Amino acid sequence: MLVGGIDEAGRGPVMGPMVMAIAVIKKESEFKLQTFGIKDSKLLTPRRRKELFKVISDLCKTAVVTISSDEIDAAVLSSTDNLNWLEARKAAELINKVKADTVILDCPSNNINAYREYIKQRVKNKKVKLVVEHKADLNHLIVGAASIIAKVTRDEEIVKIRKNIRIDFGSGYSSDPRTQAFVKKYWDNNKYSKHMRKSWDTWKKHHKKTAQKSLGEF
Repeated sequence: MLVGGIDEAGRGPVMGPMVMAIAVIKKESEFKLQTFGIKDSKLLTPRRRKELFKVISDLCKTAVVTISSDEIDAAVLSSTDNLNWLEARKAAELINKVKADTVILDCPSNNINAYREYIKQRVKNKKVKLVVEHKADLNHLIVGAASIIAKVTRDEEIVKIRKNIRIDFGSGYSSDPRTQAFVKKYWDNNKYSKHMRKSWDTWKKHHKKTAQKSLGEF
């Protein structure tokens, strides 16, 4: 029996993509994840996550999808879509990339049943069992493994962006002072703002101030 887990990294930041990952392992080999100390990525140091990334890649079949700021904005700003449904579609995409009998997913929605059904409709293998839970990354080793794959991949994407624009904007989270300063300075500069989520309040407040200023001048 093959058991898989799905988790995401970067759902909340104003900068950079969200990354989702799936990890799949034989049920009888799942104990090996505990042997290596695999757990939810948030409970591990960056160095340990990188070390475990290699371990998981050897033990499991993995796949990732990277979701751009533009894709996130399109879902959040849509009148018929939202971030949860976008995440659900990407989860189905991941399940369709690998072979698994059971897939455990960390659920961002309050309506677990609706979230499960939405994914089920988009999964090609109708025999796969979907286990959808809150805090699945804490309760299931294989979801913890997926969270590490997603987090390390997301961190690498942030490093690429920093190298490309040659400015250290911090973590990309709205609570980070460096990120706040970067968004405030470059929110309307296309070279830099293409990496920002324009549906986030962190970006919108600067756009709103400018719009109000223009109306006042008029």
